[in-house]
Amino acid sequence: MLNNKRFLVVGAGFSGAVIAYCLSKQGALVTVIDERTHVGGNCYTYRDPETNIIVHKYGPHIFHTDNIEVWNFIKKFCEMMPYINRVKANVGGSIYSLPINLHTINQFFGQAFSPDEAEDFVSTLAISNNKKIENFHDQALQFVGQELYEAFFAGYTEKQWGLAPAKLPASILKRLPLRFNYDDNYFNHKFQGIPRNGYTEIFDNLLNQENIDLLLGKSFEDVDRGEFDHIFYSGALDRFFDFSEGDLGYRTLDFEVSVEKGVGQGCAVMNYCDFDVPFTRITDHKYFMPWEYNDHSLQVKEFSRPASRTDILYYPIRLAAEKEVLSNYIALARLEKNVTFLGRLGTYRYLDMDVTVAEALSLAKEFINDYDTAKLIKFSQAPV
Repeated sequence: MLNNKRFLVVGAGFSGAVIAYCLSKQGALVTVIDERTHVGGNCYTYRDPETNIIVHKYGPHIFHTDNIEVWNFIKKFCEMMPYINRVKANVGGSIYSLPINLHTINQFFGQAFSPDEAEDFVSTLAISNNKKIENFHDQALQFVGQELYEAFFAGYTEKQWGLAPAKLPASILKRLPLRFNYDDNYFNHKFQGIPRNGYTEIFDNLLNQENIDLLLGKSFEDVDRGEFDHIFYSGALDRFFDFSEGDLGYRTLDFEVSVEKGVGQGCAVMNYCDFDVPFTRITDHKYFMPWEYNDHSLQVKEFSRPASRTDILYYPIRLAAEKEVLSNYIALARLEKNVTFLGRLGTYRYLDMDVTVAEALSLAKEFINDYDTAKLIKFSQAPV
């Protein structure tokens, strides 16, 4: 038991909320702070007062996982509704299904290939110069060939990351499947869904505990660290050290919202792959809640740009320059006493929601089982 141990949790997103809940159930006294005025971090949702549509304020979030422990844990705090993420893509004024599948291939090339025929055909498109694949551009050419790469990946990727694909790591593309059947489910995971009442309900239920003191609108810099036995920090790693080693690179998003009566764009997510279209995608939030009828549409255009220190941080860039700065911060973090860094910002990694929850659960177990050993853990998982 952790009776009388006082913990400070910085950040009320999934990392902070999960570990706060787990420790509080073991008798710990937990203070959770977040400088925003709401819980949930970038997963925060709310009902739009004009349309009653649940809005994913910081972009769409579909919970997907193969981890049964994580799935069962989350379902304790919400009613998780089945939801399949089916993304569409606007390329040159034509609409295709993503990820690239048999229907996409047949439509794009005006063919009626069978699965085996399509796989053989795409293999003839692949371009390889027999050198080690080190960037997104070369990986994509080997993956799908020139035409599919230019149509679906080149423009979208450069808009999203602000860099030519040849300057991006190949690992970004490896997150995207290529299918030779008609499966248009964007994810391959066994469990997928969206909370019936939005994600904020999860955080409210996690944090509404007797031993948790939630302070919103409060920054870490304004807290007396000496009041606590241990700190769990899920804020930006470089900010913790006052940017002493330089800024870690992130992309942020700007949103342009429009409301109209009617069916809207007809799907939840439409990617705009052409480079001359300034936004990356439009999300139509009514389609994230198909269990509710709504005669309005709330559409959000997303624009990607470099993040400043005052912006909401979304995607860690993790190119060579950032990794060098990161290694310096890791060295500093290992010198900190009674501080553990966790989450996407605290470990400077791109993490899906289920991985964030899994790591917070694992870290909580370490502290519950052996506090004296666990308090030496510097990262929920070492950033690489």
